[in-house]
Amino acid sequence: VNSSLDTWDQSAGGTLIERKLIDWTNERIGFGPSADGVFTSGGSQSNLQALLLAREEAKSDHLADLRIFASEVSHFSVRKSAKLLGLGPDAVVSIPVDHDKRMQTLALARELERCKESGLVPMAVVATAGTTDFGSIDPLPEVAELCSQFGTWMHVDAAYGCGLLASLKNRGRIDGIERADSVTVDYHKSFFQPVSSSALLVRDVATLRHATYHAEYLNPRRMVEERIPNQVDKSLQTTRRFDALKLWMTLRVMGADGIGELFDEVCDLAARGWELLAADPRFDVVVEPSLSTLVFRVVPSGVTDPAEIDRANLYARKALFASGDAVVAGTKVGGRHYLKFTLLNPETTVDDIAAVLDLIAGHAEQYLGDSLDRAC
Repeated sequence: VNSSLDTWDQSAGGTLIERKLIDWTNERIGFGPSADGVFTSGGSQSNLQALLLAREEAKSDHLADLRIFASEVSHFSVRKSAKLLGLGPDAVVSIPVDHDKRMQTLALARELERCKESGLVPMAVVATAGTTDFGSIDPLPEVAELCSQFGTWMHVDAAYGCGLLASLKNRGRIDGIERADSVTVDYHKSFFQPVSSSALLVRDVATLRHATYHAEYLNPRRMVEERIPNQVDKSLQTTRRFDALKLWMTLRVMGADGIGELFDEVCDLAARGWELLAADPRFDVVVEPSLSTLVFRVVPSGVTDPAEIDRANLYARKALFASGDAVVAGTKVGGRHYLKFTLLNPETTVDDIAAVLDLIAGHAEQYLGDSLDRAC
């Protein structure tokens, strides 16, 4: 359990198990026999490597000409990766989203066309299958059509939504993922694995050559001819833990259907939580969930000042944390402060959600009462 997954001689069993799980995931995605991949430290590293492959496949002599297209609610690692890859400050083109926080494909088409007309190179489109804040899933089939039309690498960031690959009833929500050139998955999110357990999958194993470097003391080139499977040949990391072990054991014990059932449960829980929030006049909920995330905020009765509502929500979040009763996340929507439930515990109930909402509302009312007292 303390072996390093860089070379075959250091971890033969670990290498075989990791490769088996990569093949299993590719089959779930719908990739063909030429697919491959590698385990990573997390979604940020997977996105970085995917965009590295896309950059090299774009075959442009001028990095300043390369453009990446991602929705305005995509993961921050897209912009961070562009910087690490030496691309310019304008490299990432932000595509607006619709009411459901999904990438607007008409806007994407316009930006791709504008890119071509300007003599620039559309290096990659990053479609998100499960945004961090909203769990929204971009229209993958439409994005795939546009990528095919413009000859652009299609990457799907399914770090959050990858649990749908095992889902018994919601798998159709990510139809189109099989047309991607690369896919990010985080087993430590919706496959319920301990941190870290993640992977980058690619449709064509040949593209992984862009991450390959040979060293005589580690993975000499002759080993390729001898068909020795050194995982470092396709990884950005050298020393790397046996993170595939967790997923392998889980699948052996409970099977893929068991994981899928758990993820379906938390998605159903989020749907019931949304109904609870939508019917409660104390709260404003942003969007009906596609996965297991709810973004909302308390709107105290009689308060119309947006800044005061912001302060009440910030206070409620901090007071809830300080009390030790519960922890809720926070984010911003339209420049305003909101709260967030990311429901990834199948033991959580609707009653638990209702109880926490009551606590939040109570803390917000307390803040407003104290604020009124101070004003007097």
